[in-house]
Amino acid sequence: MVNARTIVGIVGNVVSFGLFLSPVATFWRIIRKKDVEEFHPYAYIAACLNCMFWILYGLPVVHPDSTLVITINAVGLALELIYLSIFCLYDRQKRGRVIFFFFFDIRILAEVIFVGVIAIITFLAFHTHTSRSMFVGILCDIFNIIMYASPLTIWHKVITTKSVEYMPFFLSLANFANGCIWTAYALIKLDIYILVSNGLGAILGFIQLVIYACYYKSTPKKGNDDDFVKPKPTEVQHSGAAMA
Repeated sequence: MVNARTIVGIVGNVVSFGLFLSPVATFWRIIRKKDVEEFHPYAYIAACLNCMFWILYGLPVVHPDSTLVITINAVGLALELIYLSIFCLYDRQKRGRVIFFFFFDIRILAEVIFVGVIAIITFLAFHTHTSRSMFVGILCDIFNIIMYASPLTIWHKVITTKSVEYMPFFLSLANFANGCIWTAYALIKLDIYILVSNGLGAILGFIQLVIYACYYKSTPKKGNDDDFVKPKPTEVQHSGAAMA
């Protein structure tokens, strides 16, 4: 019989999957223009690292009964690698190089080596589920909190410009919902490491929605204000990756 934790975890997978799909419009634009313009790959590279750590955390030899944590982060990792392969394909600075997309990109290679080293340390230096969960879980929390805190720069821009043009409502709502759902998942069968980062994520998501509500009415409407300047690509890009 399916228990409450499994149901909540499945819902969390669906919401998180939607967040992972949020950059699709960005990369469709890159494909159409055949140019990465001012977009940067850093958020997607960071998302890959975040996903790899959560996959490691969810392994039965590290933290049993975490299959749903593995599934969503495996899907997320695959999507982030697809995004990065598209970026590498259309990055003019890399055209002409004999590389097989991202696999030989030094940053991705460095991440794989880093996670591999952490995995080796986890299996050799720690011998119980509790100790392994603590070691990997703390690292997961650090990177997950960084991902959740990434919109802080956008908050500053929204407050200074008094415009929520830089802060899509549905993405903000999805981030809040994602934090809440994974917090609930962690509370049903206490998982302190999922709880810490996603609980903080839910709080940050709520604050983001409050900021949106405060500045929504003061946002210049497109077509009604000749002085309104559209944000640059670097100001609105996001990775959609803050999952547990």
